[in-house]
Amino acid sequence: MTRRQFPRNLAWLAGVLAAGGERALAQRSLLERRAPAGMIWLNANENPDGPCPQAIEAMRQALPQAWRYHFSEFPDIYAAVARSEGLAAEQVLVGAGSSEVLCAAVHAFTSPARPLILPEPTYELPAELAVALGRRVIRVPLTEGYLADVERLAREAAQAGGGLIYLCNPNNPTSALLPEGRLKWLTENLPPETLLLVDEAYLHYVEGAEQISALRYVREGAPVVVTRTFSKIYGMAGLRVGFGCARADLIRRMRPFRSGVISWVSAQAALAALAEAPRLIPERRQRLARIRGELCAWLRERGFEYIEPQANFVMIRVNRDVRTVIEALWERGIAVGRPFPPLDHMLRVSIGTSVEMTRFREVFEQVLSG
Repeated sequence: MTRRQFPRNLAWLAGVLAAGGERALAQRSLLERRAPAGMIWLNANENPDGPCPQAIEAMRQALPQAWRYHFSEFPDIYAAVARSEGLAAEQVLVGAGSSEVLCAAVHAFTSPARPLILPEPTYELPAELAVALGRRVIRVPLTEGYLADVERLAREAAQAGGGLIYLCNPNNPTSALLPEGRLKWLTENLPPETLLLVDEAYLHYVEGAEQISALRYVREGAPVVVTRTFSKIYGMAGLRVGFGCARADLIRRMRPFRSGVISWVSAQAALAALAEAPRLIPERRQRLARIRGELCAWLRERGFEYIEPQANFVMIRVNRDVRTVIEALWERGIAVGRPFPPLDHMLRVSIGTSVEMTRFREVFEQVLSG
């Protein structure tokens, strides 16, 4: 980032904060409160497995060299990330978590004349930034099955004369996966002057993820941007590493809105994690599926409805104002997800360790029966 770029990036940050982006990312309202001792954090879809040992060792070795910027070495790092997805270096943009790449896409592909179009509810950051920038946001309700209405998304884009369609798949907060056929239909029926932005932060938790990923459309040259992150299955949320994949011309349009290189230490952790991915991802996916399955079985036994989950969180129907449930759980040492209007009677719970989920079930049953 140059000195000339610095004021523009400050304006970007101010816009996100003004729109509540910090709340969306870090649940600021919770962090401003004093947490009870021994708080169990099931609120941010983090992975309690944490960084793999190889990533931790890579960071340990990198720390003594962290006094340098290492600018000249980042092209090789970014090229390695691109190779991990079968892409060329010019098809990948690395950022501070996938959030930075999502923001770059909103900057690059929306305008006063080209809206952001997205399902509701979904991950809020793209819409919050678009609002802060003065761009129109078109919100399309989910279907009765809690899936994105791809036909209406495409219709809204056509009526607007183009725009940026955002999909989180699996969706946050519902944990529902859009069927591959629906994603294929949308990609093949994008109106003129329309791009599709697919946030795959949670896709690694889905069995057969690579077969249903939207990356295939990137490789085919479609007007599609796909984002990935090291925050979820890799357990590296605090290290802030993510990336976007697209045609080289689309990456060039997004690049000016990236604030700069990522942390040198975080980059080494990401490379080490990628090297372990063929073993690491299936192991973590299987472990998560087991713990998640135990929770879902418990919910079914007690008659609690929930949306069938595909990610590392579950959306549970509580049949009352969810804000009261969130508060009651907090007071008993369990932090869960914030409200997601219009699903005001549903509670998002991240999957923690087996011990944490056992405690959650005990407290949740107390709160709901009280």
